[in-house]
Amino acid sequence: MFCASTFALGAAPAQAADQENGQATVSVLHGIPGLTVDVYANGQQLLPDFQPGTLTDPQPLPAGSYDIKVFKDNEGPNGAPALQKQVQVPGGANATLVAHLGADGSPMLSAFVNDTVPIAAGKARVTVRHVAAAPAVDVRANGTPVFSNLTNPKEAKGDVDAGMIKADVTLAGSSTVALGPADLNLTEGTNTIVYAYGSANDKTLALKTQSITGMHSAPGGVPAGESGAAATAGAGGESGTPGWVIGLAAAGAVGVAVGGYRVAAMRR
Repeated sequence: MFCASTFALGAAPAQAADQENGQATVSVLHGIPGLTVDVYANGQQLLPDFQPGTLTDPQPLPAGSYDIKVFKDNEGPNGAPALQKQVQVPGGANATLVAHLGADGSPMLSAFVNDTVPIAAGKARVTVRHVAAAPAVDVRANGTPVFSNLTNPKEAKGDVDAGMIKADVTLAGSSTVALGPADLNLTEGTNTIVYAYGSANDKTLALKTQSITGMHSAPGGVPAGESGAAATAGAGGESGTPGWVIGLAAAGAVGVAVGGYRVAAMRR
C-alpha cells in the first residue's frame, strides 16, 4: 500500500534541477478509478502501488524539468507507460500533479498551480477542479450557481467569506445534482481545493479535497471556522495569480461574472 512518506521527489536525480533557484512544493493526486499504478520521475520510482483516490502530502522538489511516467502496477520502468508528461517546475511554485480521466474517459496528466496569493482578512479561497470523465458542470453554493459551465480539465476559483457553506455540483445549466450536497467549512486564509474525479458513465464520480494554509494577508484578521471539510464549493471575489504560473502550465485568467460575484476561471 502507498504511504505518503514514500513520495520523495526531492530525492530525484540532481540533473533535474535547472538554473532556477529554490524549491517547489508538489503533491500528486491519483484520480483514475480501478487502476493501481507506479509513478516514476526521471527514471526513478517515486510512488509504488499508488492507489486511486490517494493524495500525497506536499513534498519539496528542486526546480527543474521532470519526465513523469505512470505505469500500471509492476509494469515499469521498461514497459510502455500508461501516461507520460514533461513537467516544468519553477522554484517557489506550489503545485499538484493529477492523474485523471479526460472528458472522453481517456487517462491523462494535468499540472495545476495552487494559488497562494494572500487572502483578505475574514476571507477564504475556494478552487474547484474538474478532472472527471463527465460533461460540463455548475458548482453551487447554498443553491446558487457560482462557477458555471466548468469543463475538464479546467479550474475555477474565488475568494469568499470564511465560514460554512452547503455546496453541490450539477450538470451545467440544470438542477440535476452530480455530486453532493455537502457542508464545507472554509477557514480564513486557506485555499480549499476540491477535485471532482472519476467517471459519470461508470458511476465512480468522487470528490477529493486539498487544503493550502497560511495565506492571511495581515495579522489580526477576523477568525472564522476551522479546517475545511471534504466537499465542493465556490463563490466570488477575483483573486490574483502568481507570476510564475505560466512556467508550469499555460494559463490565461478569464473573469466570469456569476450571480453578482466575479470569479477567475483558469483555462488550460
